[in-house]
Amino acid sequence: MDKKRCGWCKGDTLYEEYHDKEWGVPLFDDRLLFEFLILETFQAGLSWITVLRKREHFRKAFDLFDYQKIATYNDQKIATLLSNRGIIRNRLKIEATIKNARAFMSVQKQYSSFSNYIWDFVSGKPVINTYKTLNQIPAHTPLAVKISKDLKQRGFKFVGPTVVYAHMQATGMVNDHLVDCYRHSEITLKR
Repeated sequence: MDKKRCGWCKGDTLYEEYHDKEWGVPLFDDRLLFEFLILETFQAGLSWITVLRKREHFRKAFDLFDYQKIATYNDQKIATLLSNRGIIRNRLKIEATIKNARAFMSVQKQYSSFSNYIWDFVSGKPVINTYKTLNQIPAHTPLAVKISKDLKQRGFKFVGPTVVYAHMQATGMVNDHLVDCYRHSEITLKR
């Protein structure tokens, strides 16, 4: 018998695997938090599955999301990225990635890790939501608006409330698995 999953991932093996293993799992590793932040910024205006299908290309193109390397990217590297058919070739988003890497490291200096900074917004514990249908899940919340404003003040780009909320969902700051999804209780129990 198939496990009950959130409806947004059904019918695509890659989506289901992402849903089952990654989405909503509390994440505290700075490199992975940066990866998700950058992928979410590239996803803005597109579907997540588009980005997910290009994820390995993104990892290779962006030096495994090594923010220290990305912070040093120059015009030549930007040109190389713009010619890479494996990723989303958007100059503004590529340039934002470089700015975001620099801002990310600035936050690390101030808080000793980006994880400390971002998780402080939820007091270090995931917000457990109890949505029953997909249409109940908001595109953003007042907290996402607050985090977005704070990130922008720190120099981050492409971090509107919807991108921030998607990042919160992906990295487990909020558990937005539907209550009848098998992952909702699994993740809730792990905290």
